[in-house]
Amino acid sequence: MLIALTGTPGTGKTTISRLLPYRVIDLNALVKNGLQEGFDPRRGCLVADMEGLEDKIEELADEKEVTVLEGHFSHHFAPLAIVLRVAPPVLRERLELRGYREEKIKENAEAEALDVILVEAVEWCDVVHEIDTTDRSPEEVADLIIKVIQGEIKLPPGRIDWMGEMEFDLG
Repeated sequence: MLIALTGTPGTGKTTISRLLPYRVIDLNALVKNGLQEGFDPRRGCLVADMEGLEDKIEELADEKEVTVLEGHFSHHFAPLAIVLRVAPPVLRERLELRGYREEKIKENAEAEALDVILVEAVEWCDVVHEIDTTDRSPEEVADLIIKVIQGEIKLPPGRIDWMGEMEFDLG
């Protein structure tokens, strides 16, 4: 069973995926290790080879066990997605600590406020769950994810709204 652990960069995907008792495939690592179509200089990032990733996931995943696909575009490859969310001011702080450029920080904070990853996941996946990681420890989030995967709880999308926490420069 493939499960996407997705969300805007900085929401906690990598940290939390390390705490899960499941096989985890880091999609960003696969892209960095050759599954790329080039580099986008405007956005400052690699362009993923989506067909190549799909083939690699098929090769690495075992239908009989839970496999978590970790990455901000993992929802393109799994029928079930768990979307991690974080308040944009907290996201901004995390991305600043990572050394992101101001333009990239703003782009990601706005994407989080506008539910970009959540909307994509709802469009691409059969089932979507949404978890606010803002005031939760990584261990608490990992426990919620395990409960979702085991079918003990449902965390349907649409409960989180960050629009009131954003300042938009429309000028």
